[in-house]
Amino acid sequence: MEIGSQFKTVALIGRNNTPGIGEPLTALASCIAKRGFEVIFEAQTAREIGVTDYPAMTPSDIGARADVAVVLGGDGTMLGIGRQLAPYRTPLIGVNQGRLGFITDIPIAEMQQRIPEMLAGSYEREERMLLESRIVRDGEPIYHALAFNDVVVNRSGYSGMAELRVCVDGRFMYNQRSDGLIVATPTGSTAYALSSQGPILHPQLQGIVLVPIAPHALSNRPIVLPDDRNVSIQIIGGRMINVNFDMQSFTALQLNDTIEVRRSRHTVPFLHPIGYSYYATLRQKLHWNEHPANVGQDEDGDDESL
Repeated sequence: MEIGSQFKTVALIGRNNTPGIGEPLTALASCIAKRGFEVIFEAQTAREIGVTDYPAMTPSDIGARADVAVVLGGDGTMLGIGRQLAPYRTPLIGVNQGRLGFITDIPIAEMQQRIPEMLAGSYEREERMLLESRIVRDGEPIYHALAFNDVVVNRSGYSGMAELRVCVDGRFMYNQRSDGLIVATPTGSTAYALSSQGPILHPQLQGIVLVPIAPHALSNRPIVLPDDRNVSIQIIGGRMINVNFDMQSFTALQLNDTIEVRRSRHTVPFLHPIGYSYYATLRQKLHWNEHPANVGQDEDGDDESL
């Protein structure tokens, strides 16, 4: 917990193309401004909801100016702005207006109570790791990207299996025939990796997980590596193979292209309300031990709803 926050300038960022998002965003802006904070809006958000009462800035300007950013949307919105603000180490607060909400943990109905408390210094802080990746073709890097959740190499449409050569720190691990391979952070372990039977990694665990997608050999299992390892994935067979970064940017690959993945030097600070529990998030989102009598309670019967 941190008390005595030095936050002065607060950026508000909304989910794109979301009907009805303007009203809660402007209400939150007014709530924050009345408490003496300077409020700025992300430029696209301001355009979409017609805000003119507050300065509108690009993500890079927000990174240079804002002390904290509040994101109203779903996990995808957090992933996108998190990558852009990572070089500036701007802390993020997530308000869930999406569906699942693993990393946007404040319910929209509670935001006008919770967020002023957090801006006043009552919060819990954690750091989330990122991956950085590059595509190498004929010995030359042709593309760079950051990923908050995962880097995914997979086949497209009705093409056959991808054939991949995987090395770690220059040492051969295996050749794999599969629909693809997921390289995920602990944050991303509850995304695509989870649906492909990968393990859940606690966000503070220092690891990277490799999860095959529908491998030809069932003995190809997920593996968790130390986070200081360098992973390379070479395309040795197959066609119509892509690589994507957090499912938000896609690049077509050619035979013999290599995707290199390692931990980024950047991290993303997340701020949570006091009492935040990662395990409560997992229980709620994954419906663990769900029973009408147990919903919203911890083992002692106390209310632990998010």
